[in-house]
Amino acid sequence: MSTTKFSDLLTEKLLELGYSHCYFVAGGNIMHLLNSVRSRFTCIPFAHEVGAAIATEYHNASISGLQGRAFCLVTAGPGLTNAISGVAGAWQESRELLILGGQVKTADLAGPGLRQRGIQEVNGVELLRSITKAALRIDSPAQLVEALQAVRLGSTPRKGPVFLELPLDTQASLVDTVAVPATAGEAPSLPIASLGSEWIAQIAARLSQAIRPVVLIGGGVERATSLELAQELANCGLPLMTTYNGADRVNNQLVNYFGRPNTWGMRYSNILLQQADLIVALGTRLGMQQTGFNWEEFAPLAHLIQVEIDPAELAKGHPKVDEPCCGDANEVLRLLLVEHHIVLQPHQQGWLEHCRLVKSSLPLSEDCNSRNLHYINPYDFWVQLSGQLDGNSALVPCSSGSSFTSSYQAVTLPAGTQMLSNKSQAAMGYGLSGAIGVALANRDRRVFLVEGDGGFLQNIQELAVARKNLNNLGIYLWVNNGYASIRMTQKTYFQGAWLGCDTESGLGFPDWSTLFASFDIPVLSMGPEGFASDITQKFIRENGLYAVLVPIDPAQTFFPKISSFITPSGGMKSNALHKIGPDLPEDLYRRMAPHLLTPTAYS
Repeated sequence: MSTTKFSDLLTEKLLELGYSHCYFVAGGNIMHLLNSVRSRFTCIPFAHEVGAAIATEYHNASISGLQGRAFCLVTAGPGLTNAISGVAGAWQESRELLILGGQVKTADLAGPGLRQRGIQEVNGVELLRSITKAALRIDSPAQLVEALQAVRLGSTPRKGPVFLELPLDTQASLVDTVAVPATAGEAPSLPIASLGSEWIAQIAARLSQAIRPVVLIGGGVERATSLELAQELANCGLPLMTTYNGADRVNNQLVNYFGRPNTWGMRYSNILLQQADLIVALGTRLGMQQTGFNWEEFAPLAHLIQVEIDPAELAKGHPKVDEPCCGDANEVLRLLLVEHHIVLQPHQQGWLEHCRLVKSSLPLSEDCNSRNLHYINPYDFWVQLSGQLDGNSALVPCSSGSSFTSSYQAVTLPAGTQMLSNKSQAAMGYGLSGAIGVALANRDRRVFLVEGDGGFLQNIQELAVARKNLNNLGIYLWVNNGYASIRMTQKTYFQGAWLGCDTESGLGFPDWSTLFASFDIPVLSMGPEGFASDITQKFIRENGLYAVLVPIDPAQTFFPKISSFITPSGGMKSNALHKIGPDLPEDLYRRMAPHLLTPTAYS
């Protein structure tokens, strides 16, 4: 009888499934798995498990197909609990994240009523069940097929994390190789209904008949699909918009691209979307960040068609959808463009011209924001950074705070540029770990990370990983002495009763130049000229891994912004998307939004 260790067998199967990278933090309860992955994968040790999990998510989200994926390996107890934030983020963003977790020997597992028996024991399956597509403990090698089916489940629609917990004795078990199945079979997944030719023809007809149509493309449209259809998207002439997660699915420089409407959206995009009489939303769940918290006033003039793979999203009750379609947005977009050849109709030309007028009249960097000559204006920064991007770039804005929201309001992505964040979890500290994952998965791309000093402080330990492994990452750190978004909230709603938002109210920060120098990472302080400075350009050219300190005024304002107010009952109410503030002059607003000049649409 020929035998092999179960940890070796499992990792061989992961190789067959397309995994090539293992991001991990070493631990005693994964010692057999560590020895098995050592010679089979590109193994990258991280300083902290949350960094490893986030990097794994971003790695997988930045590549196409099933080859070259990464998984995350963590030990029992704190190793697993440290990774939970990363798992939650991948769950909410519908991204693949395979977590292999160690566990004490099966004989040492706590029974009913016991909190713990084995050292570092914690019940990972129960902790992660609600935020994974599958969470199971592998108590016996006989569960190999079940384990591999769970692994496959993570990459099937709707994608999401998968957790396998492996006790030490299971890892070390010897398996008869003759009895090992050649394949694990296909994993069950959420069935994707086909819309059928008649329904798609009806959508195409509505797009032709509408007077003010908009096609809103979300992250459910894969990058491979958008690349395949790039020419058709340009040629169709119809006004195109994207969600946050779909931001890089359309060349932002197209003449028929009209930005990213959102709670923190581009002003011109919000105003235009709200004037549409037809919105075809493809591959977006239309969550509250997309519709605004005042979702009752989302698309007040439009017939709304939503194509979404998850029936639960179509049935959640907000916003009001006239035609909910459970299907694959990739298939629908391809058929609309290639089979039905949807194009701008003559009677829609006036709408397209109005969209262009609004876009050209409402700048990305608005004069309503404060400007201090000793600091960099954040919106000007994004406009300048856009000029540094090309089809071989990847942009990773952080996932929380003003340095995140302003990116989606002001950056322009050329064709081929990737942009990745995790806006659903909206956790501080995602940026650096995420950028490392993107840079490791795409070593031929220049990766730009932009993060505020408050969030960056939460995962600075992963600078060690960047220094050890990367030469294609530029770190742009906004130095504004704290949490700009919290500072703004406390100013707006609590008359500036500051607490824990800057150094004066309790936070502590390092000297950033000294910190980067300690990791042997070249660092430069950006001057008022920004990217136009010859010194900055020379510094970027000469360094593959570098940090640029971007001075941002601690009193900087961030507009436009959807305003909310506290109601007399103590609740919160938000304005609709088109009421993004500060208000435009009345005569300008009337020219920009003639279709919204009704008591119900703008009052």
